[in-house]
Amino acid sequence: MIRWLNVIAIAALLGSAVYAYSIKYETARYSAEIVKTQHAIQREKDAISMQKADYAWLSRPGRVQQLAERHLDLQNITIDQVVKPSDIPDRAGKTDLIGRKLDALGLSDITTPRDGRAGGARSTTPATR
Repeated sequence: MIRWLNVIAIAALLGSAVYAYSIKYETARYSAEIVKTQHAIQREKDAISMQKADYAWLSRPGRVQQLAERHLDLQNITIDQVVKPSDIPDRAGKTDLIGRKLDALGLSDITTPRDGRAGGARSTTPATR
């Protein structure tokens, strides 16, 4: 009887040792993956910083002014170029392809959220939260 208890105790000891080492190596593997991920995140942050610096360098006002002078045929504004809003032609009659299709379907009267209604009729019951 005592021999069987010794064999069971040794087997339990070996099983617990195997389990402990498996947890140890799994933890080490996860730790290595975390370090790799942190390095990848830092590389991406550095790349974002470099792109922000490149954008700041390319969009500085002096450079944009030089490019505009070199590539655009700009003229200074004169007083005779300024017009009153009433002199601007009305483009209300012109609609695009989507506008014509909406008119053909009879959907040109749809209100927008800017009008205070979204789509159809408004509910008369107060909103509850």
